[in-house]
Amino acid sequence: MKRRIVITGYGTINPLGKNARDTFERASKGESGIDFIKAFDTTGLPCQVGGEVNEAWLEDLEQLDLYRESRLDKFTSRAVKLMTLATHEAAEMASLDQVVDRRRVGFALGSHGENPTIDEMKFLHRFYSKENGWDIQALESAGGYSFMSLLQRKPDVAPAVLARLFRCESSSVSVVSACAAGAQAIGEAYRLIQDDKCDLMIAGGCEATLNFSGFIGFVLIKAMAEKYGTPQTASRPFDRKRNGFVMSEGAGAVILEELEHARERGATILGELKGYGDSADAYRITDTHPKGEGAMLAMQKAIADAGLEPGDIDYVNAHGTSTTQNDLVESRAIETVFGEHSTTIPVSSNKSMLGHTIAAAGAIEFIMTLMGINNSLLLPTINHEFKDKKCRLDYVPNEAREQHQNNALSNSFGFGGQNASLCIGRFEP
Repeated sequence: MKRRIVITGYGTINPLGKNARDTFERASKGESGIDFIKAFDTTGLPCQVGGEVNEAWLEDLEQLDLYRESRLDKFTSRAVKLMTLATHEAAEMASLDQVVDRRRVGFALGSHGENPTIDEMKFLHRFYSKENGWDIQALESAGGYSFMSLLQRKPDVAPAVLARLFRCESSSVSVVSACAAGAQAIGEAYRLIQDDKCDLMIAGGCEATLNFSGFIGFVLIKAMAEKYGTPQTASRPFDRKRNGFVMSEGAGAVILEELEHARERGATILGELKGYGDSADAYRITDTHPKGEGAMLAMQKAIADAGLEPGDIDYVNAHGTSTTQNDLVESRAIETVFGEHSTTIPVSSNKSMLGHTIAAAGAIEFIMTLMGINNSLLLPTINHEFKDKKCRLDYVPNEAREQHQNNALSNSFGFGGQNASLCIGRFEP
């Protein structure tokens, strides 16, 4: 029989809130975390908005003994700092410090490392000339650029740092799959517990590439929102006037645990991860499959893995990026998977309020879906003002809706055609 995997903790930090409770409360009111970017000069750029985490919220990191005493700051990128705060919230909720056998505790993280800043690149260029090449001795004696920067950019270092901080001695998994990374990390952690390789996994995703070098590539491929009245209305999934996504930063962490392991230690069970489906479009690197075949396969696999039928799903937390192509293709994929049920199933996008947190998106949206189940509340798709005749679903427009849910899907479809769908359920003993 399949091992049952339950959720015993979760945590997040993102543009909308410094923790899960604040995020959910603001999202339930339809508030937005999007504003003009302050981290770098956006003068002359066609998109000047993003979802930045409040700098004051990161000050809580210095209050954590586990971080302050670890002496790992030199290895730690901004994304890992966000993930540390999210994981600490989840670990406190799950009473993770009570777990004695850390050899059965693992970490799975979706992340992409840190982009170099423009100042760093300009600094390095000072030590190069066409006549003499690189002057390494001058670079070393000048200081100002540490080899530790390399470690902050390597995606595999992030789960290693977090495993050290939270004493996870079993599997350490690094997932690099763009927008699907956080959801895939949760799914792969789920599989490890099912295969009896671990009893407990911390899983999730983090992203903090909201700087010029991380931003400009998306601007150049015309993927970002360029037409908006205010920053807060720039992200408008499924709306006819949507014209691109809004880039954000954040982190989300969940504690997944085998049911009997959670029961034996008296952990509070918050929900159940019932199924996981993943797929690849095997199409183009920059385009979603026009028929949504990968998205359909991921959803179908998640529902089947949960032992459910499409009619058993009460809500879909959509990937919903606010790009013309994604929202249309995802809507069509949902229609195909759910058939007649698609006319009644509610669908909404958290990215309308959070923006797109890339590797963190799947984890944060997983948490919002779970909290929605436990609060019998459907979070809205805000900025849904102009109906698109080609997007025909119930997108829970603009206001949250009270509705009991037993099972929900959370979708994450990555740039390059990497897809993940997670089936989350209300816990029934």
